[in-house]
Amino acid sequence: MTAERVIVRGEVQRVGFRWFVQSQAEAAGLTGWVCNLADGAVEAHLEGDSAAIERVVTALRKGPPRSQVTAVERTPCAPQRPVGFRIAR
Repeated sequence: MTAERVIVRGEVQRVGFRWFVQSQAEAAGLTGWVCNLADGAVEAHLEGDSAAIERVVTALRKGPPRSQVTAVERTPCAPQRPVGFRIAR
């Protein structure tokens, strides 16, 4: 079990980015959450297999249509053992 905090910067709010993260994470079998940050970035907490996290982060670097990702910051963190993957408010 691996856990990472991922911050995605750029044009990532109001473009369906959180739903994109959720769909990518669920398809990869990850648990965690995603939320918008006040500074315009999106934060995600991803838990699961390290190869699955890598695949999701690769997808986040591109993002959904209408998004424009300029940076992806990754930080290992302690697992929180969430159930499922949710969009946090």
